[in-house]
Amino acid sequence: MSFLKMIRVRFGERVVVFRDGLPVELLKPGRYLRGAFGGGLEALRLSTRDTWVETAWLPEIARAGLLEGEALVLDLGDRERALVRVDGRYVGVRGKGVSAVWTVDRRVEVERFEIGFSLGRDREPDASRPSFRLDHPSLPLIVELPGARQELDVTLVPNGSVGLVYRDGRLLVELGELPAGLVAFWKGTGKFQVLAVDRREQVLDVSGQEILTADKVTLRVNTLVVYRVVDAGKAVSTVEAYGQALYRHTQLALRAVVGTRELEALLAGKDEVVRELEAMLVGRATELGLEVREAGIRDLILPGEMKEILNRVVAARKQAEAALVTRREETAAMRMQANTARIFESSPTLLKLRELEVLEKVAEKANLTVVLGDGGLADRVLKLV
Repeated sequence: MSFLKMIRVRFGERVVVFRDGLPVELLKPGRYLRGAFGGGLEALRLSTRDTWVETAWLPEIARAGLLEGEALVLDLGDRERALVRVDGRYVGVRGKGVSAVWTVDRRVEVERFEIGFSLGRDREPDASRPSFRLDHPSLPLIVELPGARQELDVTLVPNGSVGLVYRDGRLLVELGELPAGLVAFWKGTGKFQVLAVDRREQVLDVSGQEILTADKVTLRVNTLVVYRVVDAGKAVSTVEAYGQALYRHTQLALRAVVGTRELEALLAGKDEVVRELEAMLVGRATELGLEVREAGIRDLILPGEMKEILNRVVAARKQAEAALVTRREETAAMRMQANTARIFESSPTLLKLRELEVLEKVAEKANLTVVLGDGGLADRVLKLV
């Protein structure tokens, strides 16, 4: 029975020698003879071509110090995380526990993170210096690495929106509004939720509002309100749904503006109505963290019978205006004729000149023989055809 055991280690391998169940030696490439008295010798082969030292015996091997100079051992506590790069390329995200990455013919770099709140002067968690978020320039690449799903909660804030972060149900005001893009939080530091709030302009269509005017005419009013969110935190914490709240306030404002005016004043002063409506909406929108960019009345729809009445009123008004203009023109013409008559009466010679002008115009269209005497021209005109 042989008490010696030949161990051959190939290139790209390391062999851990166990004696009586304990790791005692790490063998590099080569040939080795080791005593196997009592059968208590075992060999564990590991590949250095792998990035990580993959074995369930890693904690025991690392504690025995056998990996010194061969691998970088990461022994991370409950609040420690690490990003590992090999030859300038990220290879994985590591959480609490013992792990090791081979350093044989490689350049290994480790970025360590302390997760959770940093401690302030009174040794209490300082909410102004949170370290539960991974804010990294290579975040899109990191979230795809091995181990990222186990260590990170990842969400996406869409374009045109901002993100509000809730930690264990509480809004983290100190983080403010996160811009669009990827957001990642370390697991084990709380339950995180990112609420995306759209900051783009939105159109509120308040249609089919039946409102009674001051003179008891029922109108159907369609209104448009253009608004945007300017304070996302206030918008989501003040009311359950800020869009619905602005919609309801627009309905009430319309009734307040339209219901206090008579129909004729309302139709004649639409611009003033719109300005008053905007003024009423701006104050409420500010309370909700919103900004009203524009408001306007799209349609004022009258009942069918009221349309006929208004059409008749408008037609009668136009007819009266036309008759008034005709009377004014007739009066002006008669006044001109009276003035002309007075002039002719005071100047007979001017009257005769006028008669001659009329006669000249008539002569252009007929053959005339004119005999002038002592009497008036009208008494001496003889038409000879």
